Amino acid sequence: MFTGIIETLGIVTEIKKEQNNLHLSLSSDITPELKIDQSVAHNGICLTVVAINGPQYTVTAISETINKTNIGSWSINDKINLERAMKLGDRLDGHIVQGHVDQTATCIEAYETNGSWHYTFEYDPNRSNITIEKGSITVNGVSLTVVNSEKNKFSVAIIPYTYEHTNFHNFKVGTIVNLEFDVIGKYVARLHALN
Repeated sequence: MFTGIIETLGIVTEIKKEQNNLHLSLSSDITPELKIDQSVAHNGICLTVVAINGPQYTVTAISETINKTNIGSWSINDKINLERAMKLGDRLDGHIVQGHVDQTATCIEAYETNGSWHYTFEYDPNRSNITIEKGSITVNGVSLTVVNSEKNKFSVAIIPYTYEHTNFHNFKVGTIVNLEFDVIGKYVARLHALN
């Protein structure tokens, strides 16, 4: 379980393909605190630490993860949003995030507006996921509030701190991101589909 509050950025240092799996090594300032078998959200994807080697650690993505997320497009030196699983008793500063990416979206608009940043994302509406105006959404692991919710797109506004401390500062039109829709929104979508 995660909150969508990014702790730090990791840098991809190595990518190895083995059959249908991807082994990714990253360096991060939290590496010394990690343990093998620990869950860490990478751009919102819950992945298990399988090896630690000095300042680097390794995670493995299987074909299911590769097919549903943007992990297959990651490159060496990419900056990745990282969040360790929350501890029981911690404050829930973002919202309930499972680390299970529902689908990807494409950034179709990105601009600065008087000190903050505005992004619009478009996604395939055929997967029965919906956003709710002023509801929560996770974009590349970042807990955000939805504005301008439409059938297949939505916008978010980013404060300077989030812009500087996540990989949002690398987003431009055409960037593919991971989405995890709010658990409550998923429930509403399922109820709607049944009626």
